[in-house]
Amino acid sequence: MKHAVKTFFLLSIILIAAINNLKAQENKAAEIDSLIHGANRLGLFNGNVLVADNNHVIYKTAVGFTDASRKIKLAENYRFHIGSIAKEFNAVGIMMLQEQGKLSLDDKVSKYLPDLPSWAGKISIKNLLQYTSGLPDVKWASVKNDGDNMADLKKLDKLNFEPGTSYNYNNNNVFLQRRIIEKVSGLSFKEFVQQKILKPCGMSAAIIDPAEADVLIAKAYNDNYQQDSLIVPISGWTCLTIADFYKWANCIATFKLINAASTRQIIYPVGPNKQAGLGGGSMDGDKLISHIHDGSSLNYQALLVDDAPKGRVVILMSNNKQGNLYDINSAIQAILDGKPYHQPKKSILKQYQSTLDTLNGKQVISFYDNLKVKHEKEFGFDNESTLNEIGYFLMGKNRINDAITVFEYNTVLFPSSGNGYDSLGEAYYKQGDKQKALANYKRSLQLDPTNQNAKNIIAELEK
Repeated sequence: MKHAVKTFFLLSIILIAAINNLKAQENKAAEIDSLIHGANRLGLFNGNVLVADNNHVIYKTAVGFTDASRKIKLAENYRFHIGSIAKEFNAVGIMMLQEQGKLSLDDKVSKYLPDLPSWAGKISIKNLLQYTSGLPDVKWASVKNDGDNMADLKKLDKLNFEPGTSYNYNNNNVFLQRRIIEKVSGLSFKEFVQQKILKPCGMSAAIIDPAEADVLIAKAYNDNYQQDSLIVPISGWTCLTIADFYKWANCIATFKLINAASTRQIIYPVGPNKQAGLGGGSMDGDKLISHIHDGSSLNYQALLVDDAPKGRVVILMSNNKQGNLYDINSAIQAILDGKPYHQPKKSILKQYQSTLDTLNGKQVISFYDNLKVKHEKEFGFDNESTLNEIGYFLMGKNRINDAITVFEYNTVLFPSSGNGYDSLGEAYYKQGDKQKALANYKRSLQLDPTNQNAKNIIAELEK
């Protein structure tokens, strides 16, 4: 009898704990829902969302409209272009073929594409994966299809730099990966992805290179409700539903298609602040720790954040790019961790980009401070992300000194932000001031011990 009472008591405790956990998850889901719909009401998010925690999907939604007409509401079965995240399919395809012994990353491009000029004998497949080939970018203004692009490459006299000596993130690296997959597999790239990747992962709704006539495709548009064309000059772009995107994240995390060693080769970039085949992330031995990748194409934008030890995946897909998916993800992560968070607000950069482009660093700070006085509730002044975004805009224009001025001010306003010091460290790194870069990356790591990027760069700088 005592044993039965003890068993009942233990079962009761387990049941109560399960109920409390379920209530906690429901509360988090409700808070995330409020966040997403609040952002939508402000015109800051139009798209589909999935959040998983402890290996369970706790939240999914579709918010906003399918296209610029704003007549049809989005649903979870709509498919989105995911920009550069679609490059993961060719990177994984290359590693699959290497595991099968059909190619080696050390092979030169000329082995598979002998009709290209002599420079193809210098570029390895590994160079293509790491964006260190020296190839120039696609001539987007004139290229209309794969044939046009291949013709341009055949006319290319020389590379921008010797393979392996520098880095240039561009789509000709991706284009040639896809052509090599076709040559080795005997399938078109589309057929390869469908048969060898999508089907094994159970991604039944994904579509490659959708046409205007295809149904259930979210069509991108800008804030003036001008709609983008679905036509992309070079082919091979996989569009996903939110459910298939989650399946893809799990395929990577569980090594369903390629093993841990292959995954390691395409999740670590060739250097700090650069892109790998899977975007970026980290591993501990043969275990995936993180997988983070963002992508954009015209007014499409997507973000995948996988924190494997927590069984946590956040997927955001938008067909009305606002440049704030990392901010939304940060808020979702805070909700899941039971921490305070910031409701997304309008982007100063998005609204005043042409003005900011004419200002130096000190003038940018004055503009920011004056705007804060007049529009504090409208724009994001309560965390480091606003000045961070502006700083990266300036850095993208190669205005490194102005970016440093902005990033420095950001660390003064938000001294507890590891992200702010990480950005400042990156700017000093680009400037060539390794001493100040190291100091700021160390400060970033003190504030955020999970910052793997800072750990990697500190290790490099201290060699």
